[in-house]
Amino acid sequence: MKGLLRVRVGILVAAFAAALVAGALSAQAGTHRAAAASKGNLLWVQPLRNHPVHRVMQAGFLDECKKIGYHCEIVGNPSATTVDVPASVALAEAALSSKHFVGVGVYAFSPEMYPFALKVKKEGYPTVSWHILLKQGTKSGIDAITGCDPKAYAVQAAQAMGKQLGGKGKVAVTEGSFNTIENLVAKQFTATMHKEFPNITVLAPDVEGFEPSAAASKAVSIIQANQDLTGAFSTTGGGPATWANAQRQAGHKLTIIAMDYVRQNLDLVKSGQVYAVVGQPLYQEGAKTADLLAAMAQHKKVPYYNFLPAPVITKAMTPHYYALLARAHQ
Repeated sequence: MKGLLRVRVGILVAAFAAALVAGALSAQAGTHRAAAASKGNLLWVQPLRNHPVHRVMQAGFLDECKKIGYHCEIVGNPSATTVDVPASVALAEAALSSKHFVGVGVYAFSPEMYPFALKVKKEGYPTVSWHILLKQGTKSGIDAITGCDPKAYAVQAAQAMGKQLGGKGKVAVTEGSFNTIENLVAKQFTATMHKEFPNITVLAPDVEGFEPSAAASKAVSIIQANQDLTGAFSTTGGGPATWANAQRQAGHKLTIIAMDYVRQNLDLVKSGQVYAVVGQPLYQEGAKTADLLAAMAQHKKVPYYNFLPAPVITKAMTPHYYALLARAHQ
């Protein structure tokens, strides 16, 4: 009886040991699978991290990272309204010191970000920026850049406006401020209108600014000074609201084209208050940034300029862009 008991105990001990080994092997396999699931870490550095437009860019980056097998992180000062470059850089440096990254996306929207980009480039990280098309060869520390060609979307906006107006009328042009990119867009829009729709008069560009009520008042004054105005083109993301409010206040219906597919602007297009918005490829810029960083991490050559299309979004196209915005809030 004792011998039988010893045999049974021995069997139980052996089974328990086998289970422990199997469990350890399973855990080890799980660790290997987790490691294999991530090809590396990519970092995205962007001041104003919670700005609605920036959230759309980040959604594209994070979604693409999952598709291509990289683990990606977003850092930047959390405000949606106040830019804080030093705080954003400090957060980025903390992330870099705590984990091994194989590439860094740096939102080089101004020269304030260049020293950080140069530093990480010197440390051996591939660097990519987006949206603001820095010239190649500038001392920005950026290896590659993605975004849309302002000249190209200015031409498309002019063509859409001219066709919608039937080739005749008068169009106002406003900018958020007189700056290099918006000036270029306004100039190309005007040149295209003159060339392809000579019976449409285009007013000289004016500044609408960024404060909503003041911008609407400026637009109302333009309408009042031009009672035969039939269209308005704004080069800034606040433009849809500016001109929608102005036409309502003035009781003067216009064909309006402006910038960016943030929700407020899509709502204005969907409701018919605004004819169209230019779809600067915000989500797509984020996705392309992930692709470029991954390629360089694998020691592949990539071009410096990586242009993306910026379609003119009319009412029928809004469902697709609402879906992209939904990704930014998941």
